[in-house]
Amino acid sequence: MDQNGFLRLGIFAAILAVMALWEAIAPYRPSQAVRRPLRWLTNFGLLVISAALTRFTVGAAMIAAALWARGEGIGGLNLVGMPPLIAGLIAIVILDCAVYWQHRFTHIVPLFWRFHRVHHCDVEFDVSTAVRFHPIEIMASAIYKSCVVLLIGADPWAVVIYESMLSGFALFNHGNVHFPASIDRGLRTVIVTPDMHRVHHSSVKTETNSNYGNILSVWDRLFVSYIDHTKTCDHDMQIGLDEFRDKNSQSLLGVLWLPFRQP
Repeated sequence: MDQNGFLRLGIFAAILAVMALWEAIAPYRPSQAVRRPLRWLTNFGLLVISAALTRFTVGAAMIAAALWARGEGIGGLNLVGMPPLIAGLIAIVILDCAVYWQHRFTHIVPLFWRFHRVHHCDVEFDVSTAVRFHPIEIMASAIYKSCVVLLIGADPWAVVIYESMLSGFALFNHGNVHFPASIDRGLRTVIVTPDMHRVHHSSVKTETNSNYGNILSVWDRLFVSYIDHTKTCDHDMQIGLDEFRDKNSQSLLGVLWLPFRQP
């Protein structure tokens, strides 16, 4: 693992520890359906498998794409030739918008949804849900983001910062935590908060198909996918998918096989 990899891992581990401690001290929703050890075994098991597969396949694809684009002078930002700091900030914003659309299309395209529903079939919502993704979706995401990096000519440092922010915000906005309404309202004018993203994990389809943002909340408002709150109160809302609430859908082997099952 190179220096950038260790940096990202350190940031991820630190934010994970903070969020897990916050949830332990002040959980917003009580645990209801599945015991935490089983869920965390499944969710972090997926993380380990995905990390192992990407390590030997597409793990460094984004950085490689950024280095190649810079070396060859290709990609929109390299062709424009603006100051590095400005170009890096623009790249981060464009990448966040691109990942918004990636997320949205995983809900629209049936084949993509088969893999993304692994994330949504978690029947509870906490920091571990942030890493509950099928390994094939993780690898496809890396390839997609690498193509965006080439297209825009993102600088390698911007890619490292964005990927660190993306994983950090995923842990944050999946946290089983809560801000007072006034603070949450202010925060979500700029960023995605746990209360905002929790709506996206509702069992109600119209709510599941909303609030796709990862870091910046502006994309949901701009592209008309924003829902302020669920129809029921946060403590009564059902998390997950109605068709995948059985025990087989919650085990590690079960979620690995889930994309190939019929509802």
